Amino acid sequence: MTPAPLVVTLALPDDVQARFDAERARWFPAGRTAVGAHLTLFHAVPGELQEQVVDDLREQAGQAFTVRIAGVMPLGRGAAYAVESDELTRCHRALQARWWPHLTRQDRQPLRAHITVQNKVEPAEARRTLEALAAGFTPAVVDALGFDLWRYDGGPWTHLGRASTPSPPLRS
Repeated sequence: MTPAPLVVTLALPDDVQARFDAERARWFPAGRTAVGAHLTLFHAVPGELQEQVVDDLREQAGQAFTVRIAGVMPLGRGAAYAVESDELTRCHRALQARWWPHLTRQDRQPLRAHITVQNKVEPAEARRTLEALAAGFTPAVVDALGFDLWRYDGGPWTHLGRASTPSPPLRS
């Protein structure tokens, strides 16, 4: 039996995660929120690579970095927050290079980092959501805590662990 695919997401501070989870609960269609809000880096890494994936994530998590929640963005049938980070893009490219022969077409694409808070709705509803999100949006810089590894279980995900970045330096 082939192991279930693996999903890799960016780990965010608890308060930031809670904010996006609350927005996802508000805007995502009822009954379709099998997982909380997330910034997916890889959607379907073969499960048989789990040991290598864990090692590679630990290596990439070796340096603290920040990400910028830059704005709201349309998804056609949903809405998301655009995320910018040169370091996140670098990490994604490094992991892509290591796993390239095993990646799906979707996971071979350049990273378009975003946190989805709504998907699978009619375009008109998505536009209304975008307007509401944009009206109250303020850019923010947040610490990346590392990478979370999940097993895709046909809907819900099972958390397998976290490769954590070192604690960021104190800001004055």
